[in-house]
Amino acid sequence: MLGMIDPPDGPSQARTFSISELAEEFQVTPRTIRFYEDQGLLAPTRDGLNRIYSHRDRARLTLICRGKRLGFSLAEIKDFLNLYDTDDRQIEQMRYALCRGRERIKSLETQFEDVKQTLHELRALESQILDHLRAAGIEAAKTSKQNK
Repeated sequence: MLGMIDPPDGPSQARTFSISELAEEFQVTPRTIRFYEDQGLLAPTRDGLNRIYSHRDRARLTLICRGKRLGFSLAEIKDFLNLYDTDDRQIEQMRYALCRGRERIKSLETQFEDVKQTLHELRALESQILDHLRAAGIEAAKTSKQNK
């Protein structure tokens, strides 16, 4: 589903990020990041009122954004992220991702077939309409210009 991102060893792992840095990097709003925090997907530390995001939070945000792009729900993404902490080898996490990914593929394939069928029907309708207009002596170009 999402592909785990292992944090690097060494000093870069200690780097922290502000909400505005992450928002800019991931092209999301700070409000979106706060929402993910409210949903339990991110857990920044606090320095007064400021949120301080760790490398782990950044990695999790990477997975959240990728999961959203792939069409997974926040609940599915949260389940996936929570499985990371339960097994060092991430076997259950990968099984979960495989299952959800296959379900998503099946859903998209069904949607794709539906779109193809709809396009076929619309093209047939377009052809029937054009035939009707030609029989009435009306040019299709004039008709489409009137509707713009």
